[in-house]
Amino acid sequence: MQSIYAMHQNGSDNLEKEEKFLFYSIDNIQDLYLTMISSLMEICKKESEFLHKSSLKHLATPQERKPNEKFVKNSIFQIFAENNSLSIALETRKIDSWHLNDDYILLLLNAVKASKYYTDYMSNPATSFEEDRQLIADLFQDVIVPNEKLYEFLEDDKLTWIDDIPLVNTHIIKQLKSMKPIMDDNFSVPKVYKDSDDKAFVKDLFRKTVLNEAELAKEFVDKTPNWDSDRIAEIDTIILKMAICELLKFPSIPVKVTLNEYLELAKEYSTPKSSIFINGILDSLVKELEANKKLNKTGRGLL
Repeated sequence: MQSIYAMHQNGSDNLEKEEKFLFYSIDNIQDLYLTMISSLMEICKKESEFLHKSSLKHLATPQERKPNEKFVKNSIFQIFAENNSLSIALETRKIDSWHLNDDYILLLLNAVKASKYYTDYMSNPATSFEEDRQLIADLFQDVIVPNEKLYEFLEDDKLTWIDDIPLVNTHIIKQLKSMKPIMDDNFSVPKVYKDSDDKAFVKDLFRKTVLNEAELAKEFVDKTPNWDSDRIAEIDTIILKMAICELLKFPSIPVKVTLNEYLELAKEYSTPKSSIFINGILDSLVKELEANKKLNKTGRGLL
C-alpha cells in the first residue's frame, strides 16, 4: 500500500524500481526488529561496563566494589547473548547502529534506572525467571518504546521505519512476555516471509494492483454515488483497489480473510469515517460479485 501511494505521489511509472524499493522496505522491517532487540542487549552491556569501571576506582565505595548485579544478570539478557538465531541475524544484517550512537543507549539506560520498575526489581533480593521476564517486558513497553529521543533516532536512521515501529514493537512485547527459561528457550528471530510463496504473493499483489488500477477502480466508482471521486482520500482508493484485486485475482484467498485484512488496514491508516466507507463498499461489492458469480475461489479460498 505504501509503495503504491509513493508511486502516485512521485508520479513514477517505473514498476521495477518501485518493486525493488518495496522489497528493500520489507527487508528493513527485520533490521528495525533487530535494532530494537539489540538496544536491550546494549543497555545490559553498558551497565556491565559501568559497574566494572566503578569497581576499579581508587576510592571505590564498598557498594561499588561489590555491586548489585541482578539487572545485568537478568535471564532475558542471558538468553539474548546465547541465542544463535539472534547472533546470526545481527551479523548477517550488519546491525551496528548502537556502536556509532551509544549516547542513545546511555540515555535509555538512565531512563531505565530512573524507573520504578528498576528500583522495585533491584530492591528485591529474591530472583526468578518470571520476575526477570516481567521486568524486561515492562521496561521495553513503558520506558524504551515511548522514548521520544529513540523515536527521533529511528526516524532519522531509516525513513521507511516510521510506519513499521508500532508493528515491530508490538511483536517484540509479545515475544518478551512469552519467553521461557534458557533450557526451554523458544526465542527466535522471526522471518520476513513465511516461505517463498509468501514473497511471491507480495510481488503479485503489488504488480496486479498497479497494472490494473483503472480496471479495479471501475468496480467501486458506481458504489459511491454520494462521493465525488476527487473527494475520496487517495489512501482509501489504494486500499479499495488492493482489496478488490485480492478478491478477483487471488482465488486461493478466502473472501473473509481479504475483508478482515483490509478493514484492519483501513482502521490503521484511514479516518473512522473512511474505514466505515471502505467497509460499506467492500460489503456491497462482495454481494454483487457473488450474485453475478464473479468470485472464482478455489481450494482454501472457498473457506
